[in-house]
Amino acid sequence: MKNEKNKKMPETNIPEPTVRRMPSYLSHLKILKSKGELYVSAPQIAKNLNLEATQVTKDLSYTKIVGKTRVGYEISELITVLSEFLGFHQIKDAFLVGAGNLGEALIKYEGFKDFGLKIVAAFDINEKIVGKKIVGVDILHLDEFRNLAEKMNVVLGIITTPASEAQSVADLMVGWGIKAIWNFSPTTIKVPEGVIVQNTSIYSNLAVIFNKLNNQFLQQEQTI
Repeated sequence: MKNEKNKKMPETNIPEPTVRRMPSYLSHLKILKSKGELYVSAPQIAKNLNLEATQVTKDLSYTKIVGKTRVGYEISELITVLSEFLGFHQIKDAFLVGAGNLGEALIKYEGFKDFGLKIVAAFDINEKIVGKKIVGVDILHLDEFRNLAEKMNVVLGIITTPASEAQSVADLMVGWGIKAIWNFSPTTIKVPEGVIVQNTSIYSNLAVIFNKLNNQFLQQEQTI
């Protein structure tokens, strides 16, 4: 039996920018595999994703995987390693609060299952949608969140409410045992130390796009 102490384990203190890049590597690798490719090098990944080869090599080194001389990484192995490293290989259940347009879109999005996330129930206070189902997911009243979170041992919550309601929902989630919150509301929420929050603002990204477009138009006007 191998000595577990001598077994190489991936590092846990990974820079966040590295973690953010890794899903794009994984998606790219899956595309290459679908095309019948068997191996890929760091320079090839870098070229296709507009990155530096040294950056890709450094990022992948955190997983402890080693490429083969002259051929690079075995794609199937790298997909498995990255999936396990990122935690995408095991499905994690989540509750969503705010079953409006954005919430409904996330519930319907099938791509989450490829990255280890499953929305198992959604909650709202709007009586017009409470009691309905969205692609098989029950829309329940927010009052039912607490008992179900404990019963189903769900520790991941997703907020897709209006900004005015996000903090109060976050407070309830924390009080009901949620340990990590994915916040899609266009506002910052405050939580106690030890609770994980990831903010995803589509409006911030939209603002960046508009700003770049405006700058591009200005540059074009100046060259005319």
